[in-house]
Amino acid sequence: MLLLISKLMAECIKDRGIEADRIAGVVLGSIPLAAALSLATGMPYVMVRKEKKDHGTSKLIEGDLFPGDRVLVVEDVITTAGSGIQAIATLRENGAEVLNVISVIDREGGGRESLAGIGVTLNSLVKGSELLKERR
Repeated sequence: MLLLISKLMAECIKDRGIEADRIAGVVLGSIPLAAALSLATGMPYVMVRKEKKDHGTSKLIEGDLFPGDRVLVVEDVITTAGSGIQAIATLRENGAEVLNVISVIDREGGGRESLAGIGVTLNSLVKGSELLKERR
């Protein structure tokens, strides 16, 4: 299933003309998606933590990120986009350009609008309302 979703995401990136130098996954939920999408596209990925850990590298971003890198943030589900917005702030503070988020599901809980408010476009494979329509 993960491979199928990563292929669909890779097609979405290509179809929508999204340009990125690397992919970012928010620890922990979207890391498998970010890794699979990295393999599907050949783009390297970084992991973004919500807070620094007291052990290990103590970094908020794990992986190589360079000033000016265009970064595509990957999420499994977007509701309010709170964790994504926090990750985008961290990436931008470290010199990244973030203009797009890609998610499997947009639950239509205001996340699209919140992201637009910081200059980021949400690209989702499916909307929650579309899933509910199928169940009826």
